[in-house]
Amino acid sequence: MRLSRGGKANERVRAAIQPHVPAEPTVVTVAPRPLPPTPRNRFIGVKLTPRAAERQGLVVKLALKTFPAAGTATTFLNTVHDGLGGRPIDLAVASEEGLTAVEALLAAK
Repeated sequence: MRLSRGGKANERVRAAIQPHVPAEPTVVTVAPRPLPPTPRNRFIGVKLTPRAAERQGLVVKLALKTFPAAGTATTFLNTVHDGLGGRPIDLAVASEEGLTAVEALLAAK
């Protein structure tokens, strides 16, 4: 059913049905949500086997007993030694033979 031949009547009907309300700008603020823990934002590092972690703990304890001065044990463990062919901490964590070599070097000091 058509109300009029022109578009003016349709506009009047629409205006009567929908009263004119001035549009006000709407401001919406959204608070950011914290990101859930995902593999992407977690610590990514080397995971030691239980035996490797045990060897690491042993060599650190031994170095701390051998070098009681502050920082000396850390310096020893993280410095490349020519007689060992690498850093003592890395060698001790890598294998039993490396741990034995580092223990022998610390016993000699």
